[in-house]
Amino acid sequence: MGWDDSRAAGMISRRTALGALGAVGAALTGCARKEPDVSETESIQRVVSFPGKDPLYLLTDRPPQLETPIRYFKEDLTPNSAFYVRWHLPPPSAAPDLKEFRLRVGGHVASPLSLSVDELRTKFEPVSYVALNQCSGNSRGLFEPQIPGSQWGHGAMGNARWTGVRLRDLLDAAKIRAGAVDVTMRGLDTPTMPGTPPFVKSLDVERARDGEVMVAYEMNGAPLPLLNGFPLRLVAPGWYATYWVKSLSDIEVLATRFDGFWMKKSYLIPNNARGEESPDALVADRVPINKMAVHSIFVRPDLGEELKRGIAYPLEGLAMDGGSGIKQVEVSTDGGQQWQTAKLDPSLGRYSWRRWKLDWTPANAGLHRLMVRATNENGETQVPKYWNRSGYMRQVIESLEVKVV
Repeated sequence: MGWDDSRAAGMISRRTALGALGAVGAALTGCARKEPDVSETESIQRVVSFPGKDPLYLLTDRPPQLETPIRYFKEDLTPNSAFYVRWHLPPPSAAPDLKEFRLRVGGHVASPLSLSVDELRTKFEPVSYVALNQCSGNSRGLFEPQIPGSQWGHGAMGNARWTGVRLRDLLDAAKIRAGAVDVTMRGLDTPTMPGTPPFVKSLDVERARDGEVMVAYEMNGAPLPLLNGFPLRLVAPGWYATYWVKSLSDIEVLATRFDGFWMKKSYLIPNNARGEESPDALVADRVPINKMAVHSIFVRPDLGEELKRGIAYPLEGLAMDGGSGIKQVEVSTDGGQQWQTAKLDPSLGRYSWRRWKLDWTPANAGLHRLMVRATNENGETQVPKYWNRSGYMRQVIESLEVKVV
């Protein structure tokens, strides 16, 4: 069986109790288990604490995949200790020694570089902005029909302030030669099984030199956590996190198109406006995933929270896209029959998520279906149904059932 982006060893279904993982905590050095908060998850999930992390939902432990509970999304910036974790290959087992670590920039350049983190901090102009990091498969566990793969809820994302140096400045310092086409990025994670391809991603030269792609050495004003890519991470704002290479160690400029596995065989979407298809009509022409789709979710009320009839309640959520900007968020409290425009909080930047709020006073007791949809400045909006074979780019109108008493 060949390696595929829809399969991974140790996958755990969101719809399946995780009794088989009862002994996992004992096998994880420095990890402690905690009972899950059932108000935040629709099924039984193991909750673990990895070193440097708060208790997060465990999807797999080798390599680690940890999901952020929705309660942390009530903050504009996701705490480093609660930021989700997604590795394709085993991450470094210990933090690299910064005295020895070097970022190499080479390939189709005239002046190859070998830079320490301190040199990145002192020899290049720093840049800082808030940007959403979101796994391509965020919310995959909610797709219908269900898709194989890591069954993420809405917690495979996080919003942070990233600080580092422009990739463009590094490439300029290395003096790219004429004819350069692609730029590849590789980290310190390495395959452990023969035949497993190394995790290498690429950007075309124009994207790599757009002045927005960053090599980050800080996350929310602190060094990156080891599990989120210490000491350096590529930040490709507005694009899905598959390009945000962790523990970045090698940047190579190519004079030909890169045809590595993780660009040509994995992380592909149908080549159409929404990247969608149907189970009975798969699209043959597929391209690498890139820009984030427009999407919005609820962060309040909590799942299972009861509301009081006749009492105003502050509904709240988040909306996001690939950088065009959120124009409007609409909320329905009657299952989609009528829609109200929510109030948007001030923008934290074009690549940040945008918080929305709407007060609702339920008039009747019983179950109510809340729905939310966002529209960006390009007119792109969420749709009633959406599917592709990989469970990427979820962009359906989200709903939440609440009980009013």
